[in-house]
Amino acid sequence: MGTLLVRRLAALVPVILGVSVAVFLMLHAVPGDPAQIIAGQEASVEDVAQVRHSFGLDQPLAVQYARFLSRAVVGDFGTSFRTKRPVIDEIGDRYGYTLLLGAAAIAFAVAVGILVGVVAAVFKHSWVDNVCLLVSLVGVSVPNFFLGLLLMLGFSVWLQLFPLTGADTAWHVVLPAVTLGLPSAAVIARIMRSSLIEILGNDYIRTARAKGLPEWLVVGRHALRNALMPVVTVVGLQMGYLLGGAVIVETVFAWPGLGRLTVQAIAARDFPVVQAAVLVLAATFVLVNLLTDLVYSILDPRVTLS
Repeated sequence: MGTLLVRRLAALVPVILGVSVAVFLMLHAVPGDPAQIIAGQEASVEDVAQVRHSFGLDQPLAVQYARFLSRAVVGDFGTSFRTKRPVIDEIGDRYGYTLLLGAAAIAFAVAVGILVGVVAAVFKHSWVDNVCLLVSLVGVSVPNFFLGLLLMLGFSVWLQLFPLTGADTAWHVVLPAVTLGLPSAAVIARIMRSSLIEILGNDYIRTARAKGLPEWLVVGRHALRNALMPVVTVVGLQMGYLLGGAVIVETVFAWPGLGRLTVQAIAARDFPVVQAAVLVLAATFVLVNLLTDLVYSILDPRVTLS
């Protein structure tokens, strides 16, 4: 197990490296001169040239990338063009908020998705099943930004149950987490329903029912564990969606996370912050996928990390 885990971790290095190259090239392909933004619109040509030289933006792209990569491997992502602070400090201040939002969103998605999926499977082809499928369809279809605005209008403006924006208290995370997690909950519910219906049709389930076991015991003890296998895979994949959706949700709710920082850095053409933020998000995603594989192997010992 230990050797296989080391191999999987080593295989993640090319992925992170590829992401860093792609982000670096895309940033430099976007129109606009970051030196002009830093110096100001009224700056002279000489001032802009001096800023470009001081930040190394006049160097060839290969030299700029090699310098970024050599620093990144030791945890030095450079200095922010916009705030003049070390990028590692900018990331450190925001990363915890993104992890908190992501953890709350995935917890909500898993809890709601599994519950709705189990209820729909147990009462399949009934009005309860139809309602669950309708709710899951709506959850998948509604865009994050629109859902966030609806929740803000309903629960913050009209009912005044939750704070509107910010991250001052634990209640501030509720609406952003629901907004971010609801589409994933809908996907998990549909997968859970299909998986559980298939498991409930197996012979050993019919045998358990023939022994007179209560239905809740048949589902909970004999069927649910096996039905969770595909759900674990979907949860790992949904983490990528959550990290991507956090950019929009954090902006809508003014959540001080890494996604909002990335949007601000892109607007300011703050190359070091954007590169570091995307790299950190990518590393988080691949590590979560590795954790998903570990959980999968625990649920089914026949599965290995090879």
